[in-house]
Amino acid sequence: MLSSESILQNFPILDRKINGHPLVYLDNAATTQKPLQVLYASRHYYEAINSNIHRGTHFLARLATEAFEQARQTVASHLNADSSDEVIFTSGTTDAINLVSSVLTLSGQIGKGDEILISTLEHHSNIVPWQMLCVRTGAELKVIPCDENGVLDQHAFHELLSNRTKVLALGWVSNAFGTVNPVREMTAAAKKAGALVLIDAAQAAPHLKMDVQSLGADFLAFSGHKVYAPTGIGVLWGRRKVLEDLPPWRGGGEMIKEVTFDKTTYNDLPFKYEAGTPNIEGAIALASALDFVNAIGLDEIYSHENELIEAAADALSDIEGVRLYGPDDRAGALSFAIEGVHHYDLGTLIDQMGVAVRTGHHCCQPLMSRFGITGTTRASFALYNTLESVAALAAAVAKASKMLR
Repeated sequence: MLSSESILQNFPILDRKINGHPLVYLDNAATTQKPLQVLYASRHYYEAINSNIHRGTHFLARLATEAFEQARQTVASHLNADSSDEVIFTSGTTDAINLVSSVLTLSGQIGKGDEILISTLEHHSNIVPWQMLCVRTGAELKVIPCDENGVLDQHAFHELLSNRTKVLALGWVSNAFGTVNPVREMTAAAKKAGALVLIDAAQAAPHLKMDVQSLGADFLAFSGHKVYAPTGIGVLWGRRKVLEDLPPWRGGGEMIKEVTFDKTTYNDLPFKYEAGTPNIEGAIALASALDFVNAIGLDEIYSHENELIEAAADALSDIEGVRLYGPDDRAGALSFAIEGVHHYDLGTLIDQMGVAVRTGHHCCQPLMSRFGITGTTRASFALYNTLESVAALAAAVAKASKMLR
């Protein structure tokens, strides 16, 4: 287990009390809390080097540009990217997926009779952009089913793959059930079929090492705020050859080399996809967050969180009427329901005891429909959670269940 005292001192917000109870923050799949290092990085940018980047020749502009591009290099190293030019800063995973679906539409590579393959486990952000692409192009959306444990049916996946499959868009880790998909194997199969592959790594980023070169996908997206960085910053990594062959998405400053009223010449990667002033502070703070995570070690973080999830699953299973969703080897999130108790009522009541969880469909309405439910209660874990957090969750749920049933 990670040293809770040394970790917790980095997160001042966790000293708060809710109705006299110590805050037990278990809504990390929605957003994580920010360590002091990240808060200092954001503050330092505005206090010491705030300026617009790339085109300025003055002192602050040079400092800000250097910090921003160093942040890009930090992300590239974290992902083991071939080049920092493959790292595009976005506002988050949703923005990154929309970028890819939009430029694929504009490219003319996808048309009627083609197929886009996603899974039952996907977040709405990895469903709706592809539905929109299908409306625009005449392509058809195909869905990989899952079994009763929330695990994708690999036989069905291979049956769905064909030479009509143009894109496989797949979440690495389910935000609702914590299912860890075999993304490397599925990517290899999709590439063999001739498809492009996008991996939604929003929920993988805080828990798992991401090596894009060994992964074999064409695109990978994640959000900073899931991995201890601020909101409003994210990353799209794309394979250089693929990105170079695709058209730009948004027009404006920075994504151009030369503009006349007759013609515009577009900029090289990564600037081709970064129109306008970016979230400079967010990128710098994201780099600080990744440094923080890597200093602790993702293997250590995963092992720590896995112990907590297993302990939580055992403790909740002892409560009458509880049903757990997802496989036993979950990552990050544990979803459950109590027979006869609405998830919203449960979440509201345990919040009064200081325990913060997420209730509802978790932006996964098709998955909830697959299981015949409207939603679950989800506890999701981070490196600052402890076995005491698990005990507080179980005690609050047990007490609330008795009150509500």
